[in-house]
Amino acid sequence: MRRKPRIPPSPLPQRDGVDPVRVRLPQAGGWATVREHLVERLAAGTGVIDTMLADGLIVRADGRPVDPATAYEPGMFVWFHRELPDEERVPFAVDVVYRDAHVVVADKPHFLATTPRGSHVAETVLARLRRELDIPALGAAHRLDRLTAGLVLFTVRPEERGAYQSLFRDRLVAKEYEAVAPYDAGLALPRTVRSRIVKERGVMAAQEVAGEPNAVSRVELRDHRDGLGRYRLMPSTGQTHQLRVHMNALGVPILGDPLYPVVTGPVPAGDFRRPLQLLARKLEFTDPVTGRAHRFVSGRELQAWSAHDDWAR
Repeated sequence: MRRKPRIPPSPLPQRDGVDPVRVRLPQAGGWATVREHLVERLAAGTGVIDTMLADGLIVRADGRPVDPATAYEPGMFVWFHRELPDEERVPFAVDVVYRDAHVVVADKPHFLATTPRGSHVAETVLARLRRELDIPALGAAHRLDRLTAGLVLFTVRPEERGAYQSLFRDRLVAKEYEAVAPYDAGLALPRTVRSRIVKERGVMAAQEVAGEPNAVSRVELRDHRDGLGRYRLMPSTGQTHQLRVHMNALGVPILGDPLYPVVTGPVPAGDFRRPLQLLARKLEFTDPVTGRAHRFVSGRELQAWSAHDDWAR
């Protein structure tokens, strides 16, 4: 069995709660220098890699800068800080509902990504908490969609992260969501929805396709009024956009959803109106490190239910 390479610690510190980028050079390849590989692999703008090399911004494991003539070494690691995008600040707080020596449970707002990805880097829950709590090693045990609010579990110690991630992989976390969507008197609930969901890279919306189900959701109606329903959703699997896809398939798409049933145009930066009415309300699990039974409840409310006119403006 082939061993994974040992990853040396980063020679660069975090910046604004964001880790430096780590690149491992492939074992096979015809590049003569590190520069040649980075220019081809990173597809940065013309001259960007050369400028970074000239400024000593790309370093090897011992912290020494890589220069344009540094020979290519298969398996070598290099690090650099990415140029942070110009991000619109999400003007909502991240609430910490629990913290101990092992985990942090955060109650995140709508519009804030869980971890750095794409154009959302420093304006993420992870980067904010690293800065605000002064825990540079903080890591995410799972993720919520950027548009979904609610509870997210983070780990304090990198060596324990795998134990908490396995809770989600092995379906040992009881998760309950809340959603506001149209009310349909003819929709028989409660029910368990099973389907096969596929999310292709580069395609915004996921699709239900024929085949063995890989997504299972329990859907219950908690209350209804004025043509709206308040739903309790309990996924036992974790496919991308699963609850959004299943609610749409039932004919009651979640309010504020820009992808289901129809993909709409991008919302302008700074427009925080009409958030997706989906909330990760509860998390319940037995701590794999301490053995303690945990049950957490979000303190957030879905505005389309509590103040629909304000949400709909």
